[in-house]
Amino acid sequence: MSTTAIADGAPRGVEANGVNAIDESERKGSPRDLFWPWFAANVSVLGLSYGSYLLGFGVSLWQATVVGVLGIAVSFLFCGIIALAGKRGNAPTMTLGRAAFGVNGNKVPSVISWVLTVGWETVLTSLAVLATATVFDTLGFHGGAATKIVALIVVAALVVLGGILGFDFLMRLQQWITIATGVLTVVYIVLTAHRIDFSAVASLPNGALPAVIGGFVFMMTGFGLGWVNAAADYSRYLPRNASSGGVVWWTTFGSSIAPIILLVFGLLLAGSSKSLNTAIGGDPIGALATIVPTWFLIPFALVAILGLVGGSVMNIYSSGFSLLNAGIRIPRYAAATVDGVVMIAGTIYVAFFAGSFIGPFQGFLITLGVPIAAWAGIFLADVQMRRKDYATDELFDPRGRYGSVRWATIGLIVVGTGIGWGLVDNGYAASWLTWQGYFLGRGSFYSTWGGANLGVLAALVIGYVGTLLLTRGAVRRQEAQAS
Repeated sequence: MSTTAIADGAPRGVEANGVNAIDESERKGSPRDLFWPWFAANVSVLGLSYGSYLLGFGVSLWQATVVGVLGIAVSFLFCGIIALAGKRGNAPTMTLGRAAFGVNGNKVPSVISWVLTVGWETVLTSLAVLATATVFDTLGFHGGAATKIVALIVVAALVVLGGILGFDFLMRLQQWITIATGVLTVVYIVLTAHRIDFSAVASLPNGALPAVIGGFVFMMTGFGLGWVNAAADYSRYLPRNASSGGVVWWTTFGSSIAPIILLVFGLLLAGSSKSLNTAIGGDPIGALATIVPTWFLIPFALVAILGLVGGSVMNIYSSGFSLLNAGIRIPRYAAATVDGVVMIAGTIYVAFFAGSFIGPFQGFLITLGVPIAAWAGIFLADVQMRRKDYATDELFDPRGRYGSVRWATIGLIVVGTGIGWGLVDNGYAASWLTWQGYFLGRGSFYSTWGGANLGVLAALVIGYVGTLLLTRGAVRRQEAQAS
């Protein structure tokens, strides 16, 4: 089957490519172009809120800084490595996953990926709606539900339009978002820096090892592990002779530099004010809006919404690929529309009916962080073992070298997820997650390690080590076949 046989017959101005491999005549750009989409998707002022979330684990400033920076950098390094697969196969991440899971077996992780990306779309769009309502309330325009409805319509329209139009529009949009949000974020930092109380921040006590590990895992799931399943989607247009080191560097650097800066500043703000720290849990970005001068509220709303739109557009673009790889046979732009409908429904619940943001958010991150960590371990090991480019035609043929179902890797996802969920405790985050943590018990081990989220790390290790041990021979046999 031709690698272009399943490209969309898209309307003019809409990206035609779907889950297919990009034809050589369409490959373009250089690794440095990856900086723009990854920076724009992660420059959101939501990064400031992670300072509050991380201190919630009961760690000190220096502990939070170390685990925060490491959690962001390491998890986005995973994205950089997976982005290599995009250059070597010129297809979306979840299409390339067929080499590791089989052409039909890949539907299992594709469903997981779809739920994760749609969940992130919903989180980011909900925050944009809540932030807009808070800013207008602060300005004296108490529109209530009407303000949220208008904000939802505007934000959802931008996000869905970006997802439908596709790659070229997205790359241009992200470049403008990068410039606008970068400048306005610097202004925000300058205007709020005087609120930092260094003595209060320095007096925060050290946390125990389980708290440190829990914070590290939370940062990984909140940042890079939320993007690994989309990492190759933006490198797939690159020529195959593009620098591999450049792909890894520009993906990792572009995605991590803004969150690291925002996290450190967010730690200083949250550690300086207990009231601000508490307010962030209910409406993260809205709470941050309350500490800027009135004249900056509109620019703040702009930077907040643009940053969130930047992340949500990339999620809806990639979620479409996951939906298609799960077996839904519709054009890519139609998949983006379907995802947009689900995103809007989820946003309505969060913005209008949910009583709290931080609880469901943490539960969502850790619950889906377990299976996606297992998938990431498998994909990272698979990329590491391959010495040749992907045989892209055979990614669409279950009778080809990659087979229909590779039971070893499917089994690793099941085992990694089963063990992982047994080692995380999400009951505090949401009542419907009390079933997790079944390996922790309720004794001293639970009280000490229950919040460390060891299950995410366990799933990552099981996926990675298991793939190296169980599939090395299969990968060698695949690559020995003539193209």
